[in-house]
Amino acid sequence: MLYYSEIIVWEWLLVGYVFLGIRKRGVTLRDLIDGRWRSGWDLLRDIGIAIGFWVVSITVLSLLGHALGLGGAGAETDIKNKLGALIPSTRFELLLFVLVSLTAGFCEEVMFRGYLQRQFAALTKVDSIAIILQAIVFGLGHGYEGYARMIVIGVYGAMFGILVFWRKSLRPGMMSHAMHDALSGFFLYLHFAR
Repeated sequence: MLYYSEIIVWEWLLVGYVFLGIRKRGVTLRDLIDGRWRSGWDLLRDIGIAIGFWVVSITVLSLLGHALGLGGAGAETDIKNKLGALIPSTRFELLLFVLVSLTAGFCEEVMFRGYLQRQFAALTKVDSIAIILQAIVFGLGHGYEGYARMIVIGVYGAMFGILVFWRKSLRPGMMSHAMHDALSGFFLYLHFAR
């Protein structure tokens, strides 16, 4: 439970750091995310994009994970060893995990796709290189999950980067990221909480 609180606080501190940096340049968090929805249709479109993205990404990531040997014998033990402290074991922890997921969906998209991807694009002048660089940093940030999962998560970060480049908004990625993390926590809870 304390671990969840530490994650939430750390991610918001990093977003605070990003906020201070962009503010010096006259950029608002709203500008970084891409403002507000102008209508209910805009919201529904982004929800549809988020769900579609999630379906495609979960398929790609499942195939990649299988190719890297993540779904074979011993997968359950590997998950328990790598993610043990993150796996919710009570209903209250599951609720906290959903808060962590919402935080990750917002904060990680702001940090990696909103801030870093833009910084790398400004530095390299090449959007595809910026997408790859932020994906590498995103994967490395999940190193605690092991080498193979770090690769899968790096690919996931690249997919989010492509989504942001195409959509010109962080909103669908934020929704999909939070949904994916929350559903992962729910399924981990169902599988491991006995």
